[in-house]
Amino acid sequence: MDRVIENKRWIKKKYIPYLAGGALALILVIWLIFGNHLSTLKVDKRLLTIEPAQQGQFNDYVRVNGQVQPVTTIQLSPLESGMVEEKLVEEGAMVHKGQVIVRLSNSSLSIAILQSEADLAEKDNFLRNTMVSMEQQKLDLQKERLSLNIDVQRKERKYRQNERLYKEKLIAREDYLQAKEDYELALETRHVVQERQKQDSIYRTTQIESLEENLQSMRQNMMLIRQRMDNLNVKSPIDGQLGTLDAELGQSVSNTVKIGQINDLSDYKIEALIDEHYIDRVRSGLPASFERQDARYDLVVSKVYPDVKEGQFKTDFTFTSKRPDNIRTGQTYYINLELGQPSDAILIPRGAFYQKTGGNWIYVVTEDGSRAYRRTIRIGRQNPQYYEVVEGLQAGEKVIVSGYDTFGDNEMLVLK
Repeated sequence: MDRVIENKRWIKKKYIPYLAGGALALILVIWLIFGNHLSTLKVDKRLLTIEPAQQGQFNDYVRVNGQVQPVTTIQLSPLESGMVEEKLVEEGAMVHKGQVIVRLSNSSLSIAILQSEADLAEKDNFLRNTMVSMEQQKLDLQKERLSLNIDVQRKERKYRQNERLYKEKLIAREDYLQAKEDYELALETRHVVQERQKQDSIYRTTQIESLEENLQSMRQNMMLIRQRMDNLNVKSPIDGQLGTLDAELGQSVSNTVKIGQINDLSDYKIEALIDEHYIDRVRSGLPASFERQDARYDLVVSKVYPDVKEGQFKTDFTFTSKRPDNIRTGQTYYINLELGQPSDAILIPRGAFYQKTGGNWIYVVTEDGSRAYRRTIRIGRQNPQYYEVVEGLQAGEKVIVSGYDTFGDNEMLVLK
């Protein structure tokens, strides 16, 4: 009789699902531990700009655009208010010191001059009449004094004569005394006239001096008014070029209000707007230069303006050596402003990657060029050509410096 042999299995069917699940879990754990979990993006290598990091001299400078301006600009303002009567010079014309640019009119000043002239003429006429009158009084006193001198002489002579006759008892005592009294009266009268002559002389001198001072003051006032009239001629204070002129015929302008600008073309400066990022590093005395037509021109920072407007501050540069032959107001020069001394550093070329990363990270290419990995770096100074890498890169490593806008947040790029 045959026996039925039982088929014994090593693993029972009911355990197979559990074993399969465990195997999958084990595979997952191994993948989590040892697998590559970096987010990846495939990129066409031909569309990238790849440059090596290099050890070299970092020249600490910044390039700025500057415009040529006159070394001195003088505001043109009238000294007197008035109405524009005539424009004698147009914008852009060369002018000389003292040349009339605009002629104004002022009816109030004209009336004041006429009144002052009338007052001056009246006062001058009064002074003449007074001097004539005083001179006549002086002559009258001199004439009176001469008459008194003769009268004194006659009465003295009569007195002396009667005195002798009286001693000889040839005349009465009354005749003698009368002659004596007449003589003494003549002396007193002459003395009074002499004193009056002295007082009149002092009074006349004082009054004439006062009148002359008053007249001189009126003449000075007249000169000032005439000078004010001359101030209606707006003149150029220097030799130069009339840059702007804001005055139209018939326009009323107030004194001290700017109506134009005179440019001193004896020399030039360059004005530049610099990013506020550099405001703490830019100071007067820093050297700068620019090149034009294969020639180098040296500059120095002459003034740094403290105000920041729209993220920029203004700086003036002056020449320290020769000037370009064809320099003109308004020309633009590209200036290299030196912020510090050259120093050794790890350098990478400037690129569009900075706009995306802010210099905090960069894609570093592997030696075989097949991949690029994201790496944290720290960028220090920068100039128009290079970034200074303070941390995160070694000389010889290659990095992607072109734009990262299409890379998203992927940590690895596969380069095809």
